[in-house]
Amino acid sequence: MKAATANRLEKPLMLHAHTAADLMIPNPVSIRAQAGITEAMSLFTEKRITAAPVIDEAGHPIGVVSRSDVLVHHCEHEKHGFSKSDYFVAPSFETKGRTVAVTVADVMTPAVFAVSPDTPVVRVVNDMVGLHVHRLFVVDADGVLVGVISAMDVLKHLKAS
Repeated sequence: MKAATANRLEKPLMLHAHTAADLMIPNPVSIRAQAGITEAMSLFTEKRITAAPVIDEAGHPIGVVSRSDVLVHHCEHEKHGFSKSDYFVAPSFETKGRTVAVTVADVMTPAVFAVSPDTPVVRVVNDMVGLHVHRLFVVDADGVLVGVISAMDVLKHLKAS
């Protein structure tokens, strides 16, 4: 009973941001669709990130690749006997006697959930929850990637009112 009373006496948390631009990390680390799996895993490790937007030559996001995508891909191929034990060292695997290079395009999620920099934070949060995604891309009027908002970025802007 005391814990419930104490919780009611604490100040509620408020999101201290107005637009997507207030929440976003500008110029996010991104990767090309043609990049190999080894390059993606090195990027994740070096930058201490769990996912990256996949962009085309013009800088438009065409998907997202995550550590989970790579792991699922690896497990699926291992289940069907298509992988080698050094899969994460060599960005290829053998199928029926031939070697196939695995690229980011092969494992990425080809869905892009994006907002503009002036999107209200209420919509940003509603989109993330409603779409069950951990991040949204922020694109300019030309569709070029200018930022990314992760769930952690939203939490960082929560403060006691």
